[in-house]
Amino acid sequence: MKTLFVSAEVSPFAKVGGLADVAGSLPKALRKLGIDARVVMPLYAMIERDPRWDLEVVAADVPIAINGHWLEHARILTTVHEGVPIYFIGHSRFFQSATSSDRIYTPGIDQYLFFSSACLELPQEVGWKPDVVHCNDWHTGFVPVLMREKFASRFSSTGAAFTIHNLAYQGEFGVEILDALALPRSLFVPELLETWGGVNFLKAGCVYSDQVNTVSPNYAREIQTPAYGCTLEGLMKHLADEDRLTGILNGIDPDAFNPETDPFLPAHYSAEKPDGKSKCRKALLAAVGLDPLPATPIIGAVTRLSHQKGLDLLAAVAPNLFEIPVQLIVQGLGDPAIIADLRSLQLRYPDRIRFVEKFDEDLARLIYSGSDMFAMPSLFEPCGLGQLIAMRFGTIPIVRATGGLADTVTEGRNGFLFREKKEVDLFAAVARAAAVYRNSRAWKRLVRQAMAEDHGWDRSAAEYVNLYGRAAESTGGMLKLA
Repeated sequence: MKTLFVSAEVSPFAKVGGLADVAGSLPKALRKLGIDARVVMPLYAMIERDPRWDLEVVAADVPIAINGHWLEHARILTTVHEGVPIYFIGHSRFFQSATSSDRIYTPGIDQYLFFSSACLELPQEVGWKPDVVHCNDWHTGFVPVLMREKFASRFSSTGAAFTIHNLAYQGEFGVEILDALALPRSLFVPELLETWGGVNFLKAGCVYSDQVNTVSPNYAREIQTPAYGCTLEGLMKHLADEDRLTGILNGIDPDAFNPETDPFLPAHYSAEKPDGKSKCRKALLAAVGLDPLPATPIIGAVTRLSHQKGLDLLAAVAPNLFEIPVQLIVQGLGDPAIIADLRSLQLRYPDRIRFVEKFDEDLARLIYSGSDMFAMPSLFEPCGLGQLIAMRFGTIPIVRATGGLADTVTEGRNGFLFREKKEVDLFAAVARAAAVYRNSRAWKRLVRQAMAEDHGWDRSAAEYVNLYGRAAESTGGMLKLA
């Protein structure tokens, strides 16, 4: 089976969030199962300028007719990374401002209309036709639409799969999008592309794909409810009723996150030989300028600073947590109000908290390995990779029981959970964790159990193979809403 994996970000080339980690590791796991998985992504300026990638030109000037009056020209470059062929769609104007990962998502929609159209020209240019086109998140939502409405004869035997990594981001634009893509306005109906008076790219990808999945089983159930459905719960319920919505848990690359070999760490360790973790802990405290406090666990957080991630809740309860006592190290970028709260906490409690307002991969690895606990008090979490990485490094997650966090963390076996988004509930979970931490034997046992968890891609990759099989068998099947 041949699969084209379409994503706006792919690690290590461009990374903003968990989508990049999935796009960078799932295709590798699929190839181990015999799937000819290949990836296509935009050619951002920083990728083209980076000599590490050893890019090769496939086609220098590919005409992309977006509509009868709008013609663009694409460049297609390629490389092979860890055994996976990667294709890059370049343009003289689009994607050129992305000189770093934090600049890849620029305002506007033209770049995604171009990218979606160019992705469907790629198979002809490289002489390789996929059995399934696997799209990810709203930026790629119109690829399945174009497959069925504009390139139907070319892709009549090709299945379409669509993965929702976060339903909250949907890509909503006006009806003129259909004109820009030379699609008839007859498609602007609730059964197909109209959503609350506009065109919703994520809905479009779901409606026109043969199979849709989220990145955890629990999140697939949650988004069928008003609390988590982001106004699309009706569509999600229809997809489930049509047997077209499933949840497949994300994995992590066990080679990329390995405390026995990780080059970012000051010392290596394993569940059987854990001594190196204490050296990572010491290095972490030194790196952020905190003095160690006796019998005081370190709670780390590496995250986007947002309401979704529950960082407002963590900041609010922090003074009470410091009384347990704990020390807190937070790294991230995001909401100015949360940033202000964390800065204020650092001024008031200089021996208890450090806030690092940036994303630094070296420090992130040190937080994962040097912390004792890892906080993810999310309002919602489609899957979450942080808790999986933390467990891999023997750092015990403290999470809210939602989405993939509830699927992967079990109270007392590999972490601690709380259910309500309340300060008192988060405090209670941290207090339970701290009580176990003070019992050296019990804590060591908990760390060993967490490190023994298998969150690699093998099981989930096999589920994606089944998903692709169902998509290929039902090519062209679109949801018709009642």
